[in-house]
Amino acid sequence: MSNGDDSERLAELDARIKALKTPVEERAHTEEHYSQAHLAWRMVIELVAGLLIGFGIGYGLDSLFGTIPIFLVLFTFLGLAAGVKTMMRSAEEIQAKKMADTAEGTASETDANER
Repeated sequence: MSNGDDSERLAELDARIKALKTPVEERAHTEEHYSQAHLAWRMVIELVAGLLIGFGIGYGLDSLFGTIPIFLVLFTFLGLAAGVKTMMRSAEEIQAKKMADTAEGTASETDANER
């Protein structure tokens, strides 16, 4: 057994371990096309969920009471309104986040320029 071979192998192993322990910079999934598609799907799902829930409630009430589809129409419109309201709330949340990010970026640029 040669001592030189073992020390070289240990040094290589140590280098590989250190390389694996160093944090790898992961890119956030904030690419413009990805985040915009994600937000669009979120809003579509919110709108469709509101419509389907309203439709289901209206259909159920019409079946329960044996009425003409008055509840179906009424609750479908209410579901649409709820879906639109939820979409608007999500849009406001997204806009507030973007404004905060923009303000934070502007503040950090100002700090960097002052130095």
